[in-house]
Amino acid sequence: AATSSDEEDDSDSSTKPIRSEKKKNPVSLFQTGGDPPKEKKSKKKAPPKGAESEEESPETPQKNSNKKGKAKKSKKLKEERPPSPVIEVDNLEEFVLRPAPQGVTIKCRVTRDKKGMDRGLYPTYYLHLDNDKKVFLLAGRKRKKSKTSNYLISIDPTDLSRVGENFIGKLRSNLMGTRFTVFDNGANPDRANADWSNVRQELSAVVYETNVLGFKGPRKMTVIIPGMNADGERVPIRPRNDNDGLLMRWQNRNMDNVIELHNKAPVWNDETQSYVLNFHGRVTHASVKNFQIVHSSDPDYIVMQFGRVADDAFTMDYNYPLCAVQAFAIALSSFDGKLACE
Repeated sequence: AATSSDEEDDSDSSTKPIRSEKKKNPVSLFQTGGDPPKEKKSKKKAPPKGAESEEESPETPQKNSNKKGKAKKSKKLKEERPPSPVIEVDNLEEFVLRPAPQGVTIKCRVTRDKKGMDRGLYPTYYLHLDNDKKVFLLAGRKRKKSKTSNYLISIDPTDLSRVGENFIGKLRSNLMGTRFTVFDNGANPDRANADWSNVRQELSAVVYETNVLGFKGPRKMTVIIPGMNADGERVPIRPRNDNDGLLMRWQNRNMDNVIELHNKAPVWNDETQSYVLNFHGRVTHASVKNFQIVHSSDPDYIVMQFGRVADDAFTMDYNYPLCAVQAFAIALSSFDGKLACE
């Protein structure tokens, strides 16, 4: 999936406006167990001033195709790119682990810093709210002395150490770099206390399908996340061993309190000779990394989208039930080299 173009093809289902709120409440897709959502929860609070939900954005849909040579349009599109709603971040640590408010799309920007001696190999990634204030949310960096890809995620852009108090989570891959697990900053199960309350939670997992056909075609991703309870809170998944994590539960089809999501398949467009996805103006450059994550029961509700807007800048937007740490870690997994998938 790649660049944006101005052409619209009415037959392309991916360009139709998002109407999922009207046909059903997407919140119910993510609830696992417990009573149905309480009435008080389903009433949406008035969004913050300047907030906009996904279906309110009236701008012309932009296609995302993998055809090169349209860079000259990017300047115009950059100006049209809708900003984030006004989001208040009082307590950063709490905010980045809290699910997005229902009905509000949190729009962010990821920048990649390759400057310096070792940042060519180990870039630092920064996540900010994509609004006028550009509020810093998270930073991530690959650890150097690790057998597999291992990214630390911190709430301080200057402190990316495992032992620091700003460590908020990590992303760890398998040897092939095709499966990733996202943890919070809890303790390893080996150091559990009596009631297990200090043990780390698994926040999500990402599986990239290996591409046996070589270098052709878009990537295929599966994202596994914990389900939500009746109060709209994440069900804690604290594996006691390697056989109890999100990946093993998904592999064994033990889907209690587990939700499976997929990237939305791009549609081939004969006119542009490229795969296209509609990012509503939020993505302007071609990249194999561009993706949208959806639930198979409601492909119009975009749980998360990520895409390139400049050489080292990307937009990352997420909706309920994801939090910033989950979305940022999923985005980091797409940066990692995956020889088996390209």
